[in-house]
Amino acid sequence: MTQSIGQFRLLAKRRLGPLAASRLLGAVNTNLCRAVLVGTLVGSGVMEAGLGSSLLLLLLLVAPFCLVPPVSGALGDVLDKARLIRVAKLGGVGVAALAALAFLVPSAPVLFVALVLVGVLAALVSPLEYALLPQQLSAREVNAGNGILHAATFVGLLLGGVLGLVGGGAPALAVVPLVLAAAAYSASRVVPSAPAVGSQSATERWSPFRETWAAFALVRQNRPVAQSMLGVAWFWLLVALYPVLLTFAPDGLAARAVLWLIAALLGGAAIGALLCDGLSRRRVELGLVPIGAVGVSLVGVHVAFAIAALAGDSGRAQTQLAVDGWLLFEFGLLGAFASLFAVPLQANIQVRAEAAWRARVMAASHVLAALFVGGGVLLALGLFTLGSNLPTLLLALAAVNLGVAAYIVRQVPEFAMRFVVWAVSHAFYRIRREGLAAIPATGPAVLVCNHVSYVDALLLAGAVHRPIRFVIYKPIYDIPVLNFVFRTGRTIPIAAEREDPRALGAAFAAIRAGLADGDLLCIFPEGRLTEDGQLGVFRKGIERIVDETPVPVVPMALRGLWGSFFSRHGKGAFHRLRGRIWSRVTIVAGAPVAPEDATAETLRQRVLALLEAP
Repeated sequence: MTQSIGQFRLLAKRRLGPLAASRLLGAVNTNLCRAVLVGTLVGSGVMEAGLGSSLLLLLLLVAPFCLVPPVSGALGDVLDKARLIRVAKLGGVGVAALAALAFLVPSAPVLFVALVLVGVLAALVSPLEYALLPQQLSAREVNAGNGILHAATFVGLLLGGVLGLVGGGAPALAVVPLVLAAAAYSASRVVPSAPAVGSQSATERWSPFRETWAAFALVRQNRPVAQSMLGVAWFWLLVALYPVLLTFAPDGLAARAVLWLIAALLGGAAIGALLCDGLSRRRVELGLVPIGAVGVSLVGVHVAFAIAALAGDSGRAQTQLAVDGWLLFEFGLLGAFASLFAVPLQANIQVRAEAAWRARVMAASHVLAALFVGGGVLLALGLFTLGSNLPTLLLALAAVNLGVAAYIVRQVPEFAMRFVVWAVSHAFYRIRREGLAAIPATGPAVLVCNHVSYVDALLLAGAVHRPIRFVIYKPIYDIPVLNFVFRTGRTIPIAAEREDPRALGAAFAAIRAGLADGDLLCIFPEGRLTEDGQLGVFRKGIERIVDETPVPVVPMALRGLWGSFFSRHGKGAFHRLRGRIWSRVTIVAGAPVAPEDATAETLRQRVLALLEAP
C-alpha cells in the first residue's frame, strides 16, 4: 500500500480528495434541503410547530438510517463501492430537482417525499464512503482519512444550515441544491475504483436485513469492534441531543443564542476531527478515546451551570453571546472532545472489521447510531413534557456520557492501555521514527531492541502501527500500572531458568503459539536494563525462538533514552527528571534479518549499528 503522507497533503491525492469533496458537497446539500423543506412545511401551514410535528420530523429523519444502510452494505460488499456512490450521487441530482420543485410550488405530498428521499440518499451513501476508505488508504492513513471525512460532514452541516437561514424563502435558493448535487456527482466520478473484496455473488445478497443482522452477529464476536460501534453511536447521539435540548427546552435560550451554540458545536467537532491525526501520530490511537470522553463530561458539566445562569433570560443570552464568546468556546470544546472520542473508534471499526464484511459492518454501525439518536431524542422530549429543565438534563447527559465511556473502557481494557501508552509517550518524550516501514505489515515476525528504560515497551507500542506482543522480564512485568498495560497487551513474562524454569517453558510455548497465529513479537535480548547506557550481550534465547519457528527478525534501536526519567541513570527519579522531562528519543528499525542468519551476535551488531548511526 502507498506510504502514508501528511493529512492535508492527502487531500490533494485522488485516493481521498474527490471522496472528501463529494462528502462535503453532499452534507451541505442534505442539510440545506432539510432546512428549506422543513421551513417550507412550517411556513406554508402544512405543519404546525409543536411536539407532534417534531416527532413526525424525527421519524422522517431517522427512519431512512434504520432501513436503507442494510441495502447499501449488502450491495457494497459485492459490487464496486465507488460505482455505487456515483450512481447514488447521480440520483441525488434528481432528488435535488424534486426538492427545488417542492420549494417553488409547495405541495404537502411532494414536500414529504422530497424530505424522505434526501434522507434515503444520505443513508445510502454514508456507509459506502466509510467502507471504501480503508481500500484507498494505507493503514497509517485511515485515521487521517476519517478525520477529514468527519470534518467534511460537520462543515457541510454547518454551511448547509447557514445557507438555509441566509437564503430564507428566496426563489433563487432552489437552484443551489441542483448545483451542489451536480458538483458532488462530478467529484464522485473521480473516486478510484473500490471493487468487492468478498467472493460471494450479488444474487446471494438480496436479503440485506438478514445480512446486516449477520454482521451484528459477527461483530459481537469481536469485542473491540462491537464496543467501538457502541461508542460511535453514542457520539452521534451527543451531536444530535445537544441541539435538541437547546432548541426544545421550555426554559431554553433565545433562538439566536441557540443557533450560535449549535454552530460552535459543529465547528468544534470539525476541528477536533482534524486534530486527531496529529495527536495520534498517524495511527489509530485508541488512547484518545478516554481523553475525549472525560473532556466531554467535564466541559458538559460547566456548560450546564453556565446555561443555568442564562436560562429564562433570552435577552441576556443574546446580548452576552454577542460580546462574550466563552460559552461559544465551551461548545466548540464539546464538539472537539466528542470528535477525539469518535474518530479513533470509527477508524478502529474499519481496520478491524473483516474486509469482505466491511460495508455491512459499517451499515450496522449506521443503524445502531440511528437507533441511539431516535431513542435519545424521544427520551429527551418526553422528559421535557414531564417538566425537566435544561440544566438538569445537560448535567445528566454529562454524567451518562462518563458512564458510557467507563463501560466501554472496562469492556475493552485496550482503550485504557492505549491511553497509558499515549500519555507516557507524549508527556515525557519527543519521539522521532526512522525506518519503521521495514517492519512487516502482516504475518509473524520478531523485533529485537536494546533495553534502556522501564517504558521501552510502551514507547515501541506507541510507535509501531501493528499491535506488538512483548516478551518481558517477569520482575518488570509485575510492576504496578505497567502490569495492567502488559496484561492487556498479552505480554509474555519470561524468567531465567535458574529463577523460574516453569515460567521459562511457558514463555517459549506462548512465543511459539503467538508466531503460529501471525503475531508480531518483541524481545529485549539483553535480558535486563542497561546499567551504563551501553549495549549489553545478547542472550541465546532469540536463536532458540527462530530455530523453533523460523520468522524474519527486525533489529530496532532506542536512541536518546539513557538519562531520561525512566532509565537507571542518575541518583534517583527527581534527579533524572531535572532537565529531561521532554527527552528527544529516536526509534529506528533496520532491514529484516532472515531466520537462518539471526544469531545473537549478528543481531547485536545490527542493533549497535543502528545506535551508532548519525
